[in-house]
Amino acid sequence: MCVGVTRCQLGRRGTSPCTLRSFAPFTHGACGPDWRSVFNPLLTPCPAVPDILWLSLALEHRRNVRRSSTACHGLASFLPARRQGRAGRGGRGSGGGHRGPARRLSAQRGWANTRSHRGVEGSFKKRFRCPRARRAAPPSPGRKGSSRPSPPPSPMYCASCRSPVCYQCLEGSRHGKHDVRTLGAAWKQHKAQLSQALNGVSDKAKEAKEFLVQLKNLLQQIQENGLDYEACLVAQCDALVDALTRQKAKLLTKVTKEREHKLKVVWDQINHCTLKLRQSTGLMEYCLEVIKENDPSGFLQISDALIKRVQVSQEQWVKGALEPKVSAEFDLTLDSEPLLQSIHQLDFIQMKLPPVPLLQLEKCCTRNNSVTLAWRMPPLSHNPVEGYILELDDGDGGQFREVYVGKETLCTIDGLHFNSTYNARVKAFNSSGVGPYSKTVVLQTSNVAWFTFDASSAHRDIVLSNDNQTATCSSYDDRVVLGTAAFSKGVHYWELHVDRYDNHPDPAFGIARINVVKDMMLGKDDKAWAMYVDNNRSWFMHCNSHTSRTEGGVSKGATVGVLLDLNKHNLTFYINGQQQGPPAFENVEGVFMPALSLNRNVQVTLHTGLEVPQSVKQPKLPSN
Repeated sequence: MCVGVTRCQLGRRGTSPCTLRSFAPFTHGACGPDWRSVFNPLLTPCPAVPDILWLSLALEHRRNVRRSSTACHGLASFLPARRQGRAGRGGRGSGGGHRGPARRLSAQRGWANTRSHRGVEGSFKKRFRCPRARRAAPPSPGRKGSSRPSPPPSPMYCASCRSPVCYQCLEGSRHGKHDVRTLGAAWKQHKAQLSQALNGVSDKAKEAKEFLVQLKNLLQQIQENGLDYEACLVAQCDALVDALTRQKAKLLTKVTKEREHKLKVVWDQINHCTLKLRQSTGLMEYCLEVIKENDPSGFLQISDALIKRVQVSQEQWVKGALEPKVSAEFDLTLDSEPLLQSIHQLDFIQMKLPPVPLLQLEKCCTRNNSVTLAWRMPPLSHNPVEGYILELDDGDGGQFREVYVGKETLCTIDGLHFNSTYNARVKAFNSSGVGPYSKTVVLQTSNVAWFTFDASSAHRDIVLSNDNQTATCSSYDDRVVLGTAAFSKGVHYWELHVDRYDNHPDPAFGIARINVVKDMMLGKDDKAWAMYVDNNRSWFMHCNSHTSRTEGGVSKGATVGVLLDLNKHNLTFYINGQQQGPPAFENVEGVFMPALSLNRNVQVTLHTGLEVPQSVKQPKLPSN
């Protein structure tokens, strides 16, 4: 076991303070000296063992074996070099040498009581002088040729064992693979770590102080909000009481009116019955007086008239005339049970604004010029939702507008522009108000239009087949059929292939409004713009006005193309890939639908989703 050394000052009685050593033991480890070697004076002493321990061991050895000069010589060689030097300087010249038993007893008492004026160390060194110790002692400080002893090695610290170690411990194998550093470096490192940890604790303490301030402010807010809510509750209850009082007054008014009505009816009936009773009673008295008449001729003169009057009087008392017209009971029943239940159920509810809806992107899609959006509320959301508001911009980065308000979470918007980018968002609402918007989803409509003939709006003589892509007619008269798409901007192109062409009919191809007349040729009213064509030539027609006759007709297998350019606001026709005349119509604006008129001699098939022709052949010039 090794001992760490610290210094302290112990005052002596009658002398100046001298330096003693106090010792804080620490674990030396397995590499320290064997304690049995301490009692062998021939072994080399351990410099790490403090002087005071050697002094106590020497005294114990002196008591047991009556230490001789040889033993003293061995002990002097066993003391550290610094102690040997002092012992050598305190030799015979200073009154050293062996003392008698009395003097040895005095030395022992001086050691035990610390009463010697030179102290324990001085007394021991004076009593145990040794020539070898004097020879081995280093020169005294201040003398010529003297030199100070080399400082001991710096103390070390083992980070693995978490304990200080001496230089002799490092010579062993226990700390060979451990992280050993100087004690000062370890002290600085741990001090830095402690400072860093203290900084973290300081930050947390600062946050705790701010949190305490926040809690104190929260106390004040709770107090103020509590008073506000109490006042609001009193106002609401007073409003309920006032409403109940007003309703009570209304009900009392109804009861009063009903009572007055019943009383009036009864009084009228009483007066009417009293009057009739008086009349009947008077008639009866008069008849009784007539009956007492003894003159037969006089009685017969008035008897017929009296009999009629009595019969009329009797008829006045018809069935129900002697029954009350009203009942004493009031047919008014106040159903207060629901109100009482509502009063008993009157309680506070945690009504908050609805949360942000979540758009279900996997269900949001576009088809042609329609977009479908789906959304849902976040999980674990307990705030009630009464409906949703879906908003969509104009497809050109403009302002949002409401396109749907309702309770559904899936909505499809039709009739949008082709080749346009739309932004959509949704929000929920309840009785507390409207919640925040969801994230904006971007939807791109189709670049080209895919559509078929519209069976729902077609004339009843139109016959559709091939998934509504092929059209013919069962009548010899021209009938109109529209497409399922509507265009208001952009450039669109579609083709119609002539599958059957018999007896040189005049089919018409073009565009129309949704309310076009469907039982005559396309273009005869002001709702359609068309080109009608036979097997030799074509004309453009709008409002029954024929213009721009152009040579070149159609036959079986021909293809008619329609190019609607709403960016330039014109309409152009093609036959077999070649432009048919100049642009047919200019300044076309609004919403248009593909249209076709034909009779039973023609059958055409619609082809959509086509790109706009990149190269346009030179148009044929109109003849007349």
